[in-house]
Amino acid sequence: MKNKPNIIVYLSDQQRHDTLGCYGQKLEVSPVLDELAKEGVVFETAFTCQPVCGPARACLQTGKYPNLTGCYVNEVGLRNDEVTIAKELSKAGYETAYVGKWHLASDFKNDLVMVKKPIPPERMGGYTDYVMVSEALELTSHGYDGYVFDKDGKRVDFTGFRTDCITDYAIHYLQNKTSDKPFFMFLSHIEPHQQNDRDCYEGPDGSRERFKDYEVPKDLIGGKYKGDWEENYPDYLGCCRKLDDNLGKVITTLKEKGMYEDTIIIYTSDHGCHFKTQEGEYKRNSFDSCLRIPLVISGGPFKGGLRSDRLVSNIQLASTILSLAGIEMPKDMVYESLEEALDENCSWGDDVFFQISETELGRGIRTKRWKYSVNAPHVQPLLHMDEHFTTEGYYEMLENSKPGSDSYVEQYLFDLEADPYEKHNLVSEAAYKDVRAALAKRLGECMLRAGEEVPQIYPFGTELPRRY
Repeated sequence: MKNKPNIIVYLSDQQRHDTLGCYGQKLEVSPVLDELAKEGVVFETAFTCQPVCGPARACLQTGKYPNLTGCYVNEVGLRNDEVTIAKELSKAGYETAYVGKWHLASDFKNDLVMVKKPIPPERMGGYTDYVMVSEALELTSHGYDGYVFDKDGKRVDFTGFRTDCITDYAIHYLQNKTSDKPFFMFLSHIEPHQQNDRDCYEGPDGSRERFKDYEVPKDLIGGKYKGDWEENYPDYLGCCRKLDDNLGKVITTLKEKGMYEDTIIIYTSDHGCHFKTQEGEYKRNSFDSCLRIPLVISGGPFKGGLRSDRLVSNIQLASTILSLAGIEMPKDMVYESLEEALDENCSWGDDVFFQISETELGRGIRTKRWKYSVNAPHVQPLLHMDEHFTTEGYYEMLENSKPGSDSYVEQYLFDLEADPYEKHNLVSEAAYKDVRAALAKRLGECMLRAGEEVPQIYPFGTELPRRY
């Protein structure tokens, strides 16, 4: 592999890790990725740092938590002067390409909602050489057919299943690349995310029959709500299979162009999905169903068919990408490169920190055994995204959301060894007082590292004076 490798991030949207064969899925959903995993490294316990689309993407592009970027809810764009991986890579001689869903240009507070408009170049986070993008791909397309915009703002219509068409733009870039520069391409699919305007998952034709014999993930049974997985899960898996088919197309193109050996591929997702069995529509809470994500990296130092059981977060991907390119990490990007996790003497990987926004304001920590989370109902009330929820209600929710708080109330404590599907909340049980105290201390340390103040944490059930 050359000194500056090509790097591709292949991002799915709202994909559970257990949809993939390399994570235990029994149906043939991911044969291509499963083979890639045999060449690279599977991170068995990877998590999102923010289970909401826009904020998670901001974290991926900057390596910083939403409290620092300001992108703590959807429809808040990255600042034009924000340091991003694309800008750093471009300065280091890389071509930068972005294909698919962006979700980081709109700003509802300043009337810059560009969900169906071309994205100005200055709001594309430093991706300059090749762009085929939609700010909100679910609003400019459906499962079949739609449109994106090129880097000049010209609308480009496509016909066919969305995953196929979006991938074809990425392949067009690879096939027509003529310079000797290394490239960084971010291929951001929207599958298997639900189609918002139809409130369902739109899998390719035949998905319901092809994947009808799925095993129900145990965390979806016995949740707070019944959810909608029964009517949607086969189509959800169909979307995941299409992602895999198209990953195969990308790999084939790389091999045909003689680029494969010099390319590192990162497959991951922004967050998971609980199928409306908990608060927060399909995500937006602290359960593993929406925090846990797939993460497979192949190429460069990530080789040998290894499986790492260290707890890792997608907040680390920005520093990992820059490290792979030999670029010094910006001072605000404080999280370790995932290369370090390959060292058996690595000193970190015992916990991950996450922030929650929109439906509630929360913070949490997840260790190998424990899940501990807190929220701030006195600062931002719990907002129910039920059948009565409207678009107007959504924007009202964004207006009333807060980036953080100086005080929180204990919300959940789960013993994941005894209760892996998080059915028994131990947060109010006296026997776990010392466990909660230790986790609260560690949570404060994580918040401080993320650029927040160490908060005051009150016991479960405490009612604090309202600030709204």
